[in-house]
Amino acid sequence: MEHSTGYWANDAVFYHIYPLGLCGAPPDNDFDSPVVPRLEQLVDWIDHLKGLHVNALYLGPVFESTAHGYDTADDFRVDRRLGQNGTLSQVVSALHKDGIRVILNGVFNHVGRGFWAFRDVQAHQQRSAYKDWFAGLSFNGRSPRDDPFTYEGWNGHYDLVRLNLRHPEVRRHLFEAIQMWIREFEIDGLRLDVADCLDIEFLRELASFCRGLRPNFRLMGEVVHGDYRRWANGETLDSVTNYECYKGLYSSHVGGNYYEIAYALNRQFGDGGLYQHVPLYNFADNHDVDRVASSLRDPAHLYPLYSLLFMMPGVPSIYYGSEWGIEGRRNGDDDRALRPHLDPAELRRTNPQPDLVAAIRRLAAIRRRSPALKIGSYHQLSVSHEQLAFARQAADEQVVVLVNGSAEPVPFEVTIAAAGGKRLVDLLNPGETFPVTGGRAKIGQVPPH
Repeated sequence: MEHSTGYWANDAVFYHIYPLGLCGAPPDNDFDSPVVPRLEQLVDWIDHLKGLHVNALYLGPVFESTAHGYDTADDFRVDRRLGQNGTLSQVVSALHKDGIRVILNGVFNHVGRGFWAFRDVQAHQQRSAYKDWFAGLSFNGRSPRDDPFTYEGWNGHYDLVRLNLRHPEVRRHLFEAIQMWIREFEIDGLRLDVADCLDIEFLRELASFCRGLRPNFRLMGEVVHGDYRRWANGETLDSVTNYECYKGLYSSHVGGNYYEIAYALNRQFGDGGLYQHVPLYNFADNHDVDRVASSLRDPAHLYPLYSLLFMMPGVPSIYYGSEWGIEGRRNGDDDRALRPHLDPAELRRTNPQPDLVAAIRRLAAIRRRSPALKIGSYHQLSVSHEQLAFARQAADEQVVVLVNGSAEPVPFEVTIAAAGGKRLVDLLNPGETFPVTGGRAKIGQVPPH
């Protein structure tokens, strides 16, 4: 898929928020407590987002659910722990006024046991009009939750009931929900949960429906394994999560082995690369994996890691709080440590990496101004265990990226193909220049980390 230079996601710097966590919502929904407009807290983050040059927000689950948001109970109602529909409308409007687009989480593979149609099956069993809405539902046994029927739970989790996406009424229900989200909340796109588990024909129909409502509507899917082109192509999704490079970003620093991330970048974006024209969603961490600061052995590696994240091809995303270098690890199946309640004012006073926000701000600003970094080609110049050099090339601009992951300053000498000029101008450290002689440039010392 090759998007035009006018496609809005090419210019995006994403910020990812898990709202039930960030807003301090109770872990469980009793479906009876008063509505609390905790989503209003997001307005307090807008100045921080603008300071990071963020212009797109990926907002995790917001609709009524039993616990963590991925166990949906009602696709048409904002979770009472976060507010009501009007709360979300006001928050999205405030973000839009400051030039920040919003994509919501679409959870279409499964629902929670509190989902209204599943409750109808529990109440009426074979007489329920919704008994065919759920994958593998059969009245020839009992479920692990002691229902008088069996059904498919997603990935062995029977609190998550798989939907039968081939049923026309299920599709109609989901598409009506999306239509309402676009009309009422004016969202700019969707991130599709476990997109690699969704029926491809469903994705084609979904994409056609969404683009019929809004041509520049962005569809991004969660894909962990496989050939990303199966999901990101002209008929289905615009983008998918780049888990290959997520792993390479931290692992290359932990092992002192930049060959790993270099291999992934070449395979994806180099000459003949598989995903040269796919704006993959790049990230250092998210709500499902350990915080990147907990994955690294040396906190100083956060700086070259985020440099790679913002300079490599694709669309960069920051997970809320990680720009301050906070830590968080999964505990078995418990993800709460990854999804904490955070206050930006408090974090500015107590964060473990006080210089990291400023560094990310500079990187984001450089990317936002550079056509080569947003849509340019990728060409590796050199690689060693702790150093990587590559060039990004657009029609009228070439950017050379030099990354030093070691604890010592290191000189670089690189060949600049079709340099088009007699010097390199340092974008990260304004005022510094380096001559290009015979197509080669020498950079005396790239600082440690």
